[in-house]
Amino acid sequence: MHKSVLLEECIHYLNLHHDSIIVDCTLGYGGHSSEILKKIKDGYLYSFDQDKDAINYSKNRLDAIASNYKIINSNFVNLKEQLNKLKVNEVDGILYDLGVSSPQLDNDERGFSFHHDGILDMRMNQSQTLSAYEVVNGYTYEQLVDILYKYGEEKFSRSIASAIVSNRPIKTTLQLAEIVKNSVPLRYRRDKHPARKTFQAIRIEVNDELNVFEKSLKDALSLLKVGGRICVITFHSLEDKICKRIFKEVTEIDQQLKQLPVVPSEYLPNYKVVKVLEPTKEEILDNTRARSAKLRVVERIK
Repeated sequence: MHKSVLLEECIHYLNLHHDSIIVDCTLGYGGHSSEILKKIKDGYLYSFDQDKDAINYSKNRLDAIASNYKIINSNFVNLKEQLNKLKVNEVDGILYDLGVSSPQLDNDERGFSFHHDGILDMRMNQSQTLSAYEVVNGYTYEQLVDILYKYGEEKFSRSIASAIVSNRPIKTTLQLAEIVKNSVPLRYRRDKHPARKTFQAIRIEVNDELNVFEKSLKDALSLLKVGGRICVITFHSLEDKICKRIFKEVTEIDQQLKQLPVVPSEYLPNYKVVKVLEPTKEEILDNTRARSAKLRVVERIK
């Protein structure tokens, strides 16, 4: 079963109170949401997800705890719009856990994993049109090179893209994984599975993950009350770079203003970085998914 990464740390740094209004942008299988719900008996939880399997599972899990929550079946890119519809204009805390959940990886039919054989899918939202099959079989060589390099940081993007184009049609995950494996040098196969970065890149492309996250995080900052916090768990450098850059933009004083003996209060930042941390060695041993995770926490201070 799915284990939530950095669970205790998120609960701690969200600084929950009995009447907190909290948004979990990535409900998944309810690990973080269920712990949040236990601590906000007089508050309210709004949880976003577009995966029907995750929603069905988590609803049962949350119903067993309390009823002061609402699951919003939508991509978190629509965070502000969906909350405004519910007359929610400010909240005390927002959480993002950007990892793919274990049940998604373990379900062959979802096509996320290079370890299990399934159709090429990778859609977080099962009702959208674009899937991994269309990307792998429909994108040009140049488009494939671009997404493998940009989203997978894959140094063998050209040889992998060439092998994909030469072996079309590719229908299953293991078929794709084998093609990738055979298109890279032997030394590249030793440490980690050589298809890992390719699958990451295709998944990001299918779900437009980086653009969606950037827009959503900017909206999230505008929804925070003074004293409210955002916790973001990232699992690869591209997500973390976006989070780090946006948090830096809103927490640092303009370089030119730093020269002044006293910076006028209206030019001081509205937010501060509270914490940046990684999982403990113990958590990584207990849950290998945690090994690449990083948590960043920001707070609204004015």
